[in-house]
Amino acid sequence: MPKLRSPLSVLFAAPLLTAFALMTVPATAQDYPNRPITLVVPFPPGGSTTIVARIVADKMSEALGQSIVVDNRAGAGGTIGSRAVSRTAPDGYTILLGYTGTLAIGPTLYPNAGYDPRKDFTPIGRIGTAPNTLVVHPSVPVQSASELIAYAKANVGKVFYGSAGIGTVSHVCGEYFASAAGVKIAHIPYKGTGPAIIDLLGGHIPMAFAPVPATHENAKNGKLRMLAVTSAARSTLLPDVPTISETALPGFEAVLRYGFVAPPGTPPAIVARLNAALNTALASPDVRARLAVDGAEPLPSTPEEYGADIDREETQWSKVVRESGAKAE
Repeated sequence: MPKLRSPLSVLFAAPLLTAFALMTVPATAQDYPNRPITLVVPFPPGGSTTIVARIVADKMSEALGQSIVVDNRAGAGGTIGSRAVSRTAPDGYTILLGYTGTLAIGPTLYPNAGYDPRKDFTPIGRIGTAPNTLVVHPSVPVQSASELIAYAKANVGKVFYGSAGIGTVSHVCGEYFASAAGVKIAHIPYKGTGPAIIDLLGGHIPMAFAPVPATHENAKNGKLRMLAVTSAARSTLLPDVPTISETALPGFEAVLRYGFVAPPGTPPAIVARLNAALNTALASPDVRARLAVDGAEPLPSTPEEYGADIDREETQWSKVVRESGAKAE
């Protein structure tokens, strides 16, 4: 016959268990991190996302006293690696490089992305932003974004642009530009920014939206004409290049945003520790200089501010994706 517990023992046991649980939470956060952290980058090695991740992770490691190991998990436009992190234990030892393509575009573009960017991640903090550039081949008779719009209106069906592929920010940026300007420009997807720029340099396509590192030198050497940047404010790397907003379409902004997120339910104390280390890294002159080479503007934030960014970007880009009719390959 099982031994019955007295009501008195239950009465005393419950508060003791609760007290023990409360005592273990701050101890866990206080000890964090006591082993290496895995930073998942949901794209192949060598791209701008990996470069940005490594620059920041190396400096964060110094602040945390533990190494941060970059783990590239590519596939389905970054949704495979992102989905995996959303289902990982929320202990702070696996985090994700958040990115406009995966948190704002992918959930609408890929019907089986498998995660909600608002509910399935805990924002840690923003790293920064990086604009695209609007560039044309020198043979195109335009000198500004406004002239390009007029040219497209006068040459309906004859203007098209290249991008790094369906669903990339460079693709959706073009769709947004066309919609805002009220013009029709055809999209030609490539398997990466490199092939698109090669065809642009060869005059096979007239225009493209592409990251700063891919166009800066070619524009400086006169091989391309840079009309504008897609950020709301001018790039510190290209201070003489106007924005689309100031020259043609007021309020236009289409940038890449980078940040770190963790699985849902990650303890606030651990998030705060990671956010502090991230912001310390972004304050480093060395990190800021290295990010600038990649065309990125450091923009530190609180977790709440980055969460608001994710919400706003998903609202903006999901609408553009739906209206463009873009579908995953």
